[in-house]
Amino acid sequence: MKVCIVTATRAEYGLLRPLIEKVQLDNELELQLVVTGTHLSARYGNTVSEIEEDGFPIAGRIDILSDNDDAMGMVRTVAAAAEGFGQFFEKNHQDIAVVLGDRYELLGICEAALLFKIPVVHISGGEITEGAIDDTVRHCITKMSTLHFPGCEAYRRRIIQLGEQPNLVFNYGDIGVENIMMMDYMDKEELERSIGCMLAERYVCVTFHPATLDELSPEHQIEEVLNALDNFPELQMFFTGANADAGGKIINDRIQEFVKRHSNCYYYDSLGIRRFLSLLKGSEMIIGNSSSGIVEAPCFGIPTVNIGNRQKGRLRSDSIIDCAVECDDINRAIRLASTYEFKKKARMSVNPYGKGHTSEMIVKEIKKYLKDTGNRLLAKRFYDIYQE
Repeated sequence: MKVCIVTATRAEYGLLRPLIEKVQLDNELELQLVVTGTHLSARYGNTVSEIEEDGFPIAGRIDILSDNDDAMGMVRTVAAAAEGFGQFFEKNHQDIAVVLGDRYELLGICEAALLFKIPVVHISGGEITEGAIDDTVRHCITKMSTLHFPGCEAYRRRIIQLGEQPNLVFNYGDIGVENIMMMDYMDKEELERSIGCMLAERYVCVTFHPATLDELSPEHQIEEVLNALDNFPELQMFFTGANADAGGKIINDRIQEFVKRHSNCYYYDSLGIRRFLSLLKGSEMIIGNSSSGIVEAPCFGIPTVNIGNRQKGRLRSDSIIDCAVECDDINRAIRLASTYEFKKKARMSVNPYGKGHTSEMIVKEIKKYLKDTGNRLLAKRFYDIYQE
């Protein structure tokens, strides 16, 4: 049974890695790993090399990313994804396709799978992120998908509310939590060699992505963030690059200019999941608007300074401080996160996203579905919660 797993970004690959490994090792399944998006872009670090280093066979490399960092560029990327994956599916029969998250290019990928009658497995549906188009994209992917693996029970209920059959929506926890539970972390010496610098006693991780529905421009947003960070010269700062949304290049350019002027700051297009989690684990806090601050950071009991509305609506632990994209408010949040009282609160907080073993259960359900249906896409029936 051929299982096509799609990865388009560094973060997505890091989350999917345990699932990819389990599919590869399963005697009843054949892994068809397709690499696309920012993995194949020099601008975003050519992160396909990380996949190659892990030794996974790559069944397809589909170049879809537009050179333009604007809305039209995103449209071209979605169109290229639909055509490129359509051609791949035409030449390579797949029994099921697996996607994760809410990236806009998944619209074209899932559309191609649907038209070729390939069932789609969607991981991390049912969430709310009101500050980005990801919110709408995620729900569209849900409606094109057959099997669903949300990160918690509240998200499972939301997917059912969207009309998906309850027996095809499974809450086995967030796959990011599994990564944290199972990761072979770098020790301090190995991590320092890998990132190319010595770690200070106090350091923070910073990741800031475009908030695609925000009225403020990406340039204005990152300037507010950097102006705030300028007030904390005592902190060593590790920046990772923004994603390929409209405005991402502007954000990365501003960060790199900032890093050149500050000897306590470092920038990386991509750290890879093992380096990133090893760095995050020992950090004082994570600052920005990445989902890593919502899902992964609470597992380590470290504070998150969550900036703006990009993650608004996501279930969260008590270790997260929300603030506006405004210099003074970001300053306030960082100072609060630095206090002994809040650090203690973060250590005691409960992460609502499960306890691991997610990928193992996903493989089990994929195999069951394929065997029960004879590897076919069945007609979807809308589940009406008002007629239960």
